[in-house]
Amino acid sequence: MAQAQPTSGTQVQETIRFAGETFVPLPSGALYWPDTKALLVADLHLEKLSSYARSGQLLPPYDTAMTLRRLERDITITGARRVFALGDSFHRDEGTRTLQRHDRERLGKLVEQLEWVWVAGNHDPAPHALGGTCCVELAVSGCSLRHEPQAGIAGLIAGHLHPAARVAMNGKSSRRPCFVWDSQLMILPAYGASTGSLNVLSPAFAGLFDRARIEVMLLGRDRVYPVSPQRLVAG
Repeated sequence: MAQAQPTSGTQVQETIRFAGETFVPLPSGALYWPDTKALLVADLHLEKLSSYARSGQLLPPYDTAMTLRRLERDITITGARRVFALGDSFHRDEGTRTLQRHDRERLGKLVEQLEWVWVAGNHDPAPHALGGTCCVELAVSGCSLRHEPQAGIAGLIAGHLHPAARVAMNGKSSRRPCFVWDSQLMILPAYGASTGSLNVLSPAFAGLFDRARIEVMLLGRDRVYPVSPQRLVAG
């Protein structure tokens, strides 16, 4: 269930009630969990563009720095003491070794300052030596944290599918990354600066959610927006 909480200004802060816990979705695509002081992020895909460059696609490799800057800001804003990275933190396993020196130092400071857990993804399944803890999945306060979503597991929070929603209103439509959940499963939007997205109405999401209970929250520039599932369209 999505709820809106008033803030000291005029802006409303949305919250998500899931698995008996309260979460704060951020416009960056991160999910803050106040009771555990944890920031959840999925699909950072660090070093994605440098991976493309090694295959002959000459793209400027600035995505890692942009994603780390976004992460630093969210940690500061929320006051998080823990980070749970829910898989595909790197676009390839070798990305942990190809970080530019300033990006490695920047990431290293974050990992040293916080309790950091790297959950394995399908792009980066191997453990690494960047600090923090590497694991396949994690259980925290009645929630299961893993990379790939699966139906039938109560309290599962995952990533992997890079959800987005196209919303139709007044004869127009717009498409944005989104949080999507029902009573058992929540999927986070991709956090990385160079990631794509997949419409929640696409076949990849079939069978994962109870469509009668699905809820969606779009990422906006400065806040997130709950939308009615009846307004969702393909594309």
